[in-house]
Amino acid sequence: MSNQPGEYYTPERWQNWLDRIDEEDLDPEDDDTAQLLWNMQDDTAIAVVKVVSDFEEGVLDEDEALSEIEDMREVVLAEPEFDDEEALMLVDSVQTSLVCVFYAAEEFVVGGPAEDAPIGEYVGAAADAEAEEDLDTALSYCVQAGTLVIDGAEFDPSMAEEVEPGLVVQWVNGLDSLQTAMKDPEVVEEDDE
Repeated sequence: MSNQPGEYYTPERWQNWLDRIDEEDLDPEDDDTAQLLWNMQDDTAIAVVKVVSDFEEGVLDEDEALSEIEDMREVVLAEPEFDDEEALMLVDSVQTSLVCVFYAAEEFVVGGPAEDAPIGEYVGAAADAEAEEDLDTALSYCVQAGTLVIDGAEFDPSMAEEVEPGLVVQWVNGLDSLQTAMKDPEVVEEDDE
């Protein structure tokens, strides 16, 4: 079962998550809030995985797959219209994690999986680059790690605990969602509790 082009991830689907965030009494320390954000992130990662799967199965060609990922990225990374600063901050965290997912999918479609090192080495190199304030290089290493996740390599998301808090930790969280989506590419229901 494949989606029609443009239906992998609709603006309405993302808006449903934003509406849910807007309606909830958010508390970053609360498990329900954390679960809602994880579901939102996982749902997007699942849609990305479906595009990559359809590309690998020949349902989409390279240009179509890249176009689908780009359309999704534009929807998901758009600035949400919230008055609540906390909601904005929490959605921004999800969006930041997903940046790595989108770019890893694009990189995989164009060039396949990285071949130079295991995931842990890429994450370590990303952390080192972030420490040097070279964020472009840090993202590039996380993207390479992401191509390995898409290719089926396993990684332990707890490796993020060894990295200084920052963007790399958020990108690794995105890779965790990507790994989850690769294992169980079922749509997360917006009303799951």
